[in-house]
Amino acid sequence: MNALFVHPRIGRKATAFLAREHKLLIGGKWVPALSGRTFETYDPGTGRIIARVAEGDAADIDLAVQAARQAFDGGAWGRVSPSERGRMIWKIADLLEQNADELAELEALNNGKSLASAKNGDIPLSADMFRYMAGWATKITGETLSISTPGSYHAFTVREPIGVVGQIIPWNAPLLMAAWKLAPALAAGCTVVLKPAEQTPLTALRLGELIQEAGIPDGVVNIVPGFGPTAGGAIAAHPDVDKVVFTGSSEVGRIIVKAAAGNLKKVSLELGGKSPVIVFPDADMSVAVAGASQAIFNNTGQVCSAGSRLFAHKKVFDRMVDGIAQEAGKIRVGHGLSEGTQMGPVISQVQLERVTGYIDQGKAAGATVAAGGSRVGNEGYFVAPTILTGTTPEMSVVREEIFGPVLCAMSFDDDDLDRIARQANESIYGLAGSVWTRDLSIAHKMARRIRAGRVGVNIHGSIDAALPTGGFKQSGWGREKGHEGLNLYTEVKSVIMSL
Repeated sequence: MNALFVHPRIGRKATAFLAREHKLLIGGKWVPALSGRTFETYDPGTGRIIARVAEGDAADIDLAVQAARQAFDGGAWGRVSPSERGRMIWKIADLLEQNADELAELEALNNGKSLASAKNGDIPLSADMFRYMAGWATKITGETLSISTPGSYHAFTVREPIGVVGQIIPWNAPLLMAAWKLAPALAAGCTVVLKPAEQTPLTALRLGELIQEAGIPDGVVNIVPGFGPTAGGAIAAHPDVDKVVFTGSSEVGRIIVKAAAGNLKKVSLELGGKSPVIVFPDADMSVAVAGASQAIFNNTGQVCSAGSRLFAHKKVFDRMVDGIAQEAGKIRVGHGLSEGTQMGPVISQVQLERVTGYIDQGKAAGATVAAGGSRVGNEGYFVAPTILTGTTPEMSVVREEIFGPVLCAMSFDDDDLDRIARQANESIYGLAGSVWTRDLSIAHKMARRIRAGRVGVNIHGSIDAALPTGGFKQSGWGREKGHEGLNLYTEVKSVIMSL
C-alpha cells in the first residue's frame, strides 16, 4: 500500500485530520463501509495520495436512508422548533469560521484551488449560506386563501418539509456546494443523505463532524462517500428517498433523472453551462477585460457558469483578446498551498486530458491559440490559461462544456440586439451570461433576451446566499439559494375547513 503524502505547508489540525481513519457518517455514528472497501483521494497539485476513505455503496446508502427516514418520521428532529433549528444551523456557520484555516487547507489540498480562494471565498460563503438559511427556518409559512364561498369555508396552505433528501455534491467547490444544499434542507426540516464527489470527500467529512458538534440530532445528516454509479446511483434510485438534488454534468443529470423515475421522486439539477460574455463597444474596457478574465479563469475554469464564450464587438475585439491574454500571462499557476498561487490545477488526470484534448480539437478545427494552449509542468494537473480565436459556433470547443480555463473568442459586427442574442443563445445550455456596456437600454434589453438563469451587467459571476442560481434549457431544473432554493425542499399542503 502506497504511503500517504503529507504536504509540508498544511497546519497541525489539517495534518491530524488527514491521519485519521475516514469513515461514513450514518445514524450519528462513524462506521466503515459494509464491504470494508476504501478508496484513495489525491492532491491534484502533485498527483499523490493524501487519504484513504471508506467507499460506500448501495448497501451503505440503504442504511443511511433508513437512518434519515427514522430521524424524519419519528426522531427528535421533528420535535425541534423552527427557532431551535435556526440556532443549530447558525452554530454550523460559527464552527466553519472557527475552523476556517483547517478547512481552507483541506480544500486547497484536495481540490487544488488556491488557499486564498478557499479561505477568503469558499469558507465565508459557506458560513453565510448557513446563516442565511438559519433565518428562514422561522419564516416558512403558508397563506390564507379567499375561496368562492368564504362564509362557509376557511382555507389555508401550509409548507411542510419534503422528507428524506439525497444530495450529490460536485468536486469543483466541495464545501460550498455542500453548504448550498445542506443549509436549505435543514432549515426546511428535511433529513439528508449526502454523497460528496469521490475526488473531494475530505471537507464534507470534516463538515459532518462540525454538524454533530452543532447539535444536529443523529440521523438528520448522513454522509456517504463513494462512486457515482454505485453510491450516487443508489441514492437516485432508492424508493424511500423523496427528493434528489444534484450538481454536475448534464450527462450525469440525465442518468439521475432516469434512475429517479422509479418512485417519481422529485429532482433538482444544477448542470452544465457554456455561458456567453457579450462586450459592446461602449463598455469600459478595463472593467470588461478584468471581468471576462475572472469569468473564465476563476477556479481554473471549473465553474458551471464560467464565461467560456466571448462575443466582443469587432471594434473592441482585438483589445479584449489582447487584454485578456495579458491578464492570462500574469496569472500565477501553481499548487494551491504555494504562496502567491492564483490558479491551481484541474482536478485529475482525466480532467487534464479532457481539457487539453478540447484545445487540440479546437486547433485541428482551425482555431488559433492566442494565449496558453498547453499543460504546465510535469507534476500535477496544470493547464495554462488559454484563449482560442478564430472559433465558430459549430466547433466542439464552442458547443460543448470543457470545464477548464479555455476561452473561445468570437466577434460580432452589427447592433441588432436580436441577432446578437440569438448568437449567444445558440447553445443547449442556459446557466448564466453577462453583458458589458454603459448603455442602460442595451443592458435591460439584452438581460431579457439572454436565455439563462442568471445575467450579469458589467459583472459575470456573483455568489450570494440570497441570489437564486439555476439554469434554463439543459442547464438544470429548479433553483439553489434564496427563498426559491428553500421552497424546493418543501411541499405545499392545502387545508379546507367547513364552518
